[in-house]
Amino acid sequence: MWDPDKYLAFDDLRARPFFDLVNRVGATRPRRVADLGCGPGNLTVTLGQWWPGAALEAFDSSPEMVAAAKEHGIDATVADVRDWLPAPDTDVVVTNAVLQWVPDHLALLPGWIEALPAGAWFALQVPGNFDAPSHLAIRELASSDRWNEKLGAAGILNREAVPDPAGYAAVLTGAGRRVDAWETTYLQPLSGPDPVLEWVTGTALRPVRDALDDADWQAYRAELAPILRVAYPEQPDGTTWLPFRRVFAVAHKND
Repeated sequence: MWDPDKYLAFDDLRARPFFDLVNRVGATRPRRVADLGCGPGNLTVTLGQWWPGAALEAFDSSPEMVAAAKEHGIDATVADVRDWLPAPDTDVVVTNAVLQWVPDHLALLPGWIEALPAGAWFALQVPGNFDAPSHLAIRELASSDRWNEKLGAAGILNREAVPDPAGYAAVLTGAGRRVDAWETTYLQPLSGPDPVLEWVTGTALRPVRDALDDADWQAYRAELAPILRVAYPEQPDGTTWLPFRRVFAVAHKND
């Protein structure tokens, strides 16, 4: 279960990769723009502002996120990205921080690109920080004797969840396609008590939360918090710096 309020607690920092991604999409007057995994809809709104003449298609697998998107004025629906196929007039597809949750997503990409019309753009962005101290701590704690029985099958993301930019380029490249793939590490300035714990609570810890009752959830967080404080120490000015690697790929089908 996703918590839109927790996810939006860092909405300004989480939004930057989205805008860096969409800035590389060269569509001018798309007929339809699809947002695969729209989340709470706060960024989907900007797609409608970017391309006001386009039909806006948005969905998410989380009913809670879809409800939040509707509050933002987005006519979103509940759907699984694995079941999606582009409508014939889909000229732009954006999927932002979603596909890392879909283990077989690399197998989906060629079919999606092939089904898009000539001139269409496909843009994806996924986190690539699964070897970061935060995620290593989450996995190591989950596999400890204390938690392994309850969290061994929780679906916690690992380093195999996404390839590097070259891996995406290899999958997306084909006849009549141009691919732009890159990565960026953002240095996120966080503040407040246990800010890295709060950051990962909105995303990477979601499978842990789903697997635990309230008491165990609080106990797990209490064990994880001091590990993250050591890995990401607060600076004298009160800032905690969180390096956050992101992987991007944009494919354009030639007209």
